[in-house]
Amino acid sequence: MSKPLLDPQLAQSTGLVTLIAVKQVDPLRRETSPHSHARGQLLGAIRGLLTVGTDRGQHVVAATQAIWIPPHQTHSVRSHGPFAGWSVYVDKPACATLPAQPCTIRMSALLHAAVDRAAGWSGALLDDAQARVVGVVLDEIRSLPRESFELPMPRDARLLRIAQAIADDPSDNRSLPEWADWAHVPSRTLTRRFSAETGFSFTQWRQRSRLLRALELLTGGTAVTTTALDLGYENVSAFIAMFRRNFGVTPGRYLPPAAPG
Repeated sequence: MSKPLLDPQLAQSTGLVTLIAVKQVDPLRRETSPHSHARGQLLGAIRGLLTVGTDRGQHVVAATQAIWIPPHQTHSVRSHGPFAGWSVYVDKPACATLPAQPCTIRMSALLHAAVDRAAGWSGALLDDAQARVVGVVLDEIRSLPRESFELPMPRDARLLRIAQAIADDPSDNRSLPEWADWAHVPSRTLTRRFSAETGFSFTQWRQRSRLLRALELLTGGTAVTTTALDLGYENVSAFIAMFRRNFGVTPGRYLPPAAPG
């Protein structure tokens, strides 16, 4: 497991300073086991892709995004390739007007600049200019558009087994009845409970799983054609069409150059 981005005592602190920002570039892949801290956390990648797990499911975070994690929310983090990222830790009282649930937000140039500025601070006391930067960060967390990159996992043990198998191998094209037989669950029960527990039909959930894996592969440098075949698509055109329907652009244009950092 990787070392914490911030001293655990500071991550658990309250009342000392409203905001602490850190940046880190590491030649190794980052992986942290489930944990929580008293401060809220805004986490993002300078480049590459992060997968953040919570009790609600998996969130995939590209360099164009950040994920907000409220205080005391258990979460895990995994980078795809060497880690290059940043994190902002917000004192619990200042989180009162921020989202109460984990959410992915679209990064703005203003938020990038404010985080970059805050990461260069030293000392526990903030002057007036720094306090204004803190206000900008908090305003951006509150107001930036939310992006739905969550992959909710079912709670039923039989359905969870299916979901984990698909997440491990999105190219597996077994039909719903075949998956039902494999997990020893009636097809109607699988259909009904999958929708009730995840908010998506089985087909929608599998497509979302493939989309999130596509982002992981593309960000890691995998070619579009290879990505399509690895995800079980018979031809690259079908994959590109599906990607455009969901993201509004082709895979090659989705991830812009990483922000300076």
